[in-house]
Amino acid sequence: MILTGAEILWECLIREGVDLVFGYPGGAILPAYDAMTRYPQIHHVLVRHEQGAAHMADGYARATGKVGVAVATSGPGATNLVTGIATAMLDSSPIVCITGQVATGVIGSDAFQEIDITGITLPITKHNYLITDADEIPATVREAFHIARAPSSSTFPRTFRSQRPNSSIRKNPAICLMSAPSKSLWTATFRLHSR
Repeated sequence: MILTGAEILWECLIREGVDLVFGYPGGAILPAYDAMTRYPQIHHVLVRHEQGAAHMADGYARATGKVGVAVATSGPGATNLVTGIATAMLDSSPIVCITGQVATGVIGSDAFQEIDITGITLPITKHNYLITDADEIPATVREAFHIARAPSSSTFPRTFRSQRPNSSIRKNPAICLMSAPSKSLWTATFRLHSR
């Protein structure tokens, strides 16, 4: 079937068993929000601040054992997720955060609301992705959820575990963050292939 990049995002999240996301709409992520209306099986919880989305995704992951999902726009929307991401990392809660990003052609030019969110969150995430082509969305979503569900590995240093041996920390990695350019990606049309 032929879908836009935004529709592909929601299709892939549904295939990963996601039925609840926490987020706050804004400029670079609006095409994804527009497409979400065609996916009634996904319930969106509108937060009052992006930090709340990350904390809610973390709490949801702790309470249900599922992967929590937070959505935000580029720039300040993405940076507002950082405290919740760090909290999830410290307690090994499996969450996936999805942010918008400025158009691919202006990345690195100090465009309006551009921020290197993958660089900022590198120390507090298991994996980071900057998606630059709509064809990357299915594989990236699949990999992000696979990593979020997998037990911790030695590739992610966890020195604090040895300091708190009686802690009830779950053995999941913390988070994956996917950042994708706005219109150049979300409105692109391409085919979704079965797994």
